[in-house]
Amino acid sequence: MSDARRPDPDTLLAQVRDEERRAARGRLRIYFGASAGVGKTYAMLKAAHDLRAAGTRVLVGVVETHGRSETARLLDGLPQLPLKGVEYRGKQLAEFDIDAALASGAALVLVDELAHSNVAGSRHRKRWQDVEELLAAGIDVHTTVNVQHLDSLNDVVGGITGIRVAETVPDTVFDGADEVVLVDVPADELLARLKSGRVYGGGQAERAAGNFFRKGNLIALRELALRRTADRVEGDVRAWRIEQSVDAIWKTGAVLLACVGPHGDGEQVVRSAARLAAQLGARWHAVVVETPRLRRLPAAARERILDHLKLAEKLGAETTVLSGPDAAVALAGYADSHNLSKLVLGRPRATRRAPWHAPLARRLARLAPDVDLVEVATPGPAAARIRPRAPEAGATQRPRAWPYVAGAGASLLAGAAAWALGGWLDLPNISMLFLLVVLVVAYRYGRGPSVLATCVSVATLDFFFVPPRLSFAVSDVQYLVTFATMLAVGLITGHLTALLRFQAHVAGQRENRWRALYEFASVLSGVLLPAQILDATRDFVARAFRARATLLLPDADGRLQPPAEALPGFEPGTPARCTTCRWWRRCARAACSPSHQAARAGSSRPNSASSSTRSRR
Repeated sequence: MSDARRPDPDTLLAQVRDEERRAARGRLRIYFGASAGVGKTYAMLKAAHDLRAAGTRVLVGVVETHGRSETARLLDGLPQLPLKGVEYRGKQLAEFDIDAALASGAALVLVDELAHSNVAGSRHRKRWQDVEELLAAGIDVHTTVNVQHLDSLNDVVGGITGIRVAETVPDTVFDGADEVVLVDVPADELLARLKSGRVYGGGQAERAAGNFFRKGNLIALRELALRRTADRVEGDVRAWRIEQSVDAIWKTGAVLLACVGPHGDGEQVVRSAARLAAQLGARWHAVVVETPRLRRLPAAARERILDHLKLAEKLGAETTVLSGPDAAVALAGYADSHNLSKLVLGRPRATRRAPWHAPLARRLARLAPDVDLVEVATPGPAAARIRPRAPEAGATQRPRAWPYVAGAGASLLAGAAAWALGGWLDLPNISMLFLLVVLVVAYRYGRGPSVLATCVSVATLDFFFVPPRLSFAVSDVQYLVTFATMLAVGLITGHLTALLRFQAHVAGQRENRWRALYEFASVLSGVLLPAQILDATRDFVARAFRARATLLLPDADGRLQPPAEALPGFEPGTPARCTTCRWWRRCARAACSPSHQAARAGSSRPNSASSSTRSRR
């Protein structure tokens, strides 16, 4: 097994610990549906009869029949736990008796309506907390929940139906369930059930048909339930693939991966992938591979690539920046780890390439034969060419020729030193001295200067030290083998050293980012007042971006206020900059609108504070 495919020991250890924790807990099965009346409780009770017939000790903790005779008949033959009376405002209300359930010795307890809020005075505020206590005691639990009760979809369902329920269940409870059973019924059949009185009785059914139970609402809720269940199953598939170290791509879902490259076709790739994902109704990822070649691009080209990645995030993609010496290897590994079956990339332009510079698509086809490759047509040469912006006035650029001059000069200095020590050094030792110089140049300046240093070293060795001296003529053919070997060793060594230098640089940058985030989290954990939080956040942003920073907070009406402190270039009451920040805040709100959240399947809400940074001049 190659190092790329070898399981991570920390991941394996976490899996073992997770299995031990799950073995000590009870198993949770959730019967999940789009709305009331689809048959969740009916399916749960029917499965309980089968388990009891197989010898499982089943106990009905609490079941809400809502007057449905078919559901009530399934309670016959199952032992039921008496409900506990809880006094509330002078009345006795019946609630689930968790103490009796814990003391019953049952292996499986049925607890209906997971999102139910308990009466004040109960041990827990929510029924799902009762279920958590049962699971911690090693008791299996079967329960039911509707899609509108999930925290992440509560506002989405409210926007569709116009009715927002107050009782919700955290998504962590749903995602942490051992089994999720989808109980699905077409909208027409559910409306027929409602009309026949099998969901609600009397006037309640008529009111429901005119409000929540409209056909359009039921179709939309059914889609949400199916998608949420599919997301849950996709997580199960991913966990199984990691646990079993499955290398092959399973085309269980149409999840896309868009490759944003250094050419000018990045925007076309992103927009084409977004359209394809919308047509397939699938999620999609967008990645950039930070290779040594990409880091050598001008600053304007790198900024253009990041702009394309931001566009992908705005269009609903999950964005990631990878790093590695080979883009094809990094992309194939990412597609394998995330089980991505379709990869979208730009069509290569017709150019004359060396055999070892095969197009990216050809290398991906060899490394990931199970992935479907979709090539996007690129614009013409004039439009595809990235035009770097002109440097700002006063800006200085590091001379690019200096590393090559230093590499060639180091080889010549090594030749001068070997000439001075010619009486004490043999030809093999002189060759090793030149190889040492090539290694140092590759470590200090990278691949290009090391190649030049190798060529200069071979020429210097031939001209000054190989007989006949002071001539490029060679008296012995064996010296040609020496030159070829020295040239190959120098090129390979320089290439590997440059890759290690690049990887060390990337690792150092990642370590700095993680250390900064850890320090910021440590500072936030020790502050109590809002003013301290603002100061800590402002200092962190200023240090992270090496710029002056301030925080603009909204007032009671949601309008951003100028900063209270004076800042060079951003004095209190500066209207222009406050207008710019308000514009950015409106863009953030638009990106996190309900329609955009539905497209991204539950994205995060916009922050309540906006930050503005101003770079040093």
